[in-house]
Amino acid sequence: MKVTAIVPSLNPDEKLLQVVDGLAGAGFERIILVDDGSREETRGYFERAAAAHPGCVVLRHNKNLGKGRALKTAFNYFLNHRGDDLGVVTVDGDNQHCAEDVAACAALLEQRPDSLILGCRSFSGPDVPARSAWGNRISVWSFRLLCGVKVSDTQTGLRAIPWRFARDLLDLPGERFEFETNMLLETRRREIPIAEAPIRTIYIEHNATSHFHPLRDSLSIYRLLLRFAWSGIASAVCDFLLFLLLNRLLSSQGAAVRLLAATLGARLVSSAVNFLLNRACVFGRRAPVGQSLVRYYLLCAVQAAASYGGVLLVTAIPGFPTALAKLLVDGVLFLISFHIQREYVFERRGEKARDRRGAEV
Repeated sequence: MKVTAIVPSLNPDEKLLQVVDGLAGAGFERIILVDDGSREETRGYFERAAAAHPGCVVLRHNKNLGKGRALKTAFNYFLNHRGDDLGVVTVDGDNQHCAEDVAACAALLEQRPDSLILGCRSFSGPDVPARSAWGNRISVWSFRLLCGVKVSDTQTGLRAIPWRFARDLLDLPGERFEFETNMLLETRRREIPIAEAPIRTIYIEHNATSHFHPLRDSLSIYRLLLRFAWSGIASAVCDFLLFLLLNRLLSSQGAAVRLLAATLGARLVSSAVNFLLNRACVFGRRAPVGQSLVRYYLLCAVQAAASYGGVLLVTAIPGFPTALAKLLVDGVLFLISFHIQREYVFERRGEKARDRRGAEV
């Protein structure tokens, strides 16, 4: 098997030995254990595992640095000693992954060496803890809606990763569980295909030992939308202040001319600010600036027309407040605009091929 197994662990017990024995029995000749700052009384399990299997090495953090850092430590070691291995497969150390499922993910990586392989569980069983089931539903929905990444198990720790992607992940932000969320988001930026392998759903003691917090550790999903909202607010403030300034500077003009010039001038500058913020801070510099600019202003025109038509339609309902209609219509258009800008305005295909060519050079 040309895949190295990685097992990060904190304060392990006998289950870690069962995990390593199972991996060795499934054909993994190279296993990297990462002691992420475990207590002194639990460290013996790492040594026992390494002593029982010659291909097993132990890397140690002096203090707990988080799962993300533990995985990066293992990736770095693997890349320096990988030989002919195609990549790695990450495995939780609490025996919640069957060795046969781990081997199946590794075998799928050998068939698809450029893809990220996810071992995906089913969350429909009666034994699945409510926290895990709801946490996964929320994150799956958020990934699809906000990030355009379609996976059925966002929290899985069983992942087979090609070596080139593992190298890229060394620079990925996130030191704890958010690293695994960031990894999924990075597949979109680099256009890394994702393949899913069904695995058994195993929870020990109702997942009581899990350190995963669905809200805190999924914040990476929502940051993109928050940055988009911040960009819109900053642009709106810019538009308002410029309107007041131009309205004052043109005070000698007639009301019609003054208001038209102030409105158009402020909107021209504020829309340019919004475009630059979205391109630099929200979606990234993917498509050429000229191409993005044309698409952006086309979207602005369509959005303005849709806002006018939507408000007009809603206020046709007897007694419906205009202000509320404006908030509802523009709120929906905000989400639609987010998707269009992410998928079309700032998106450029072919980044994956370019990254591969650069890696091969």
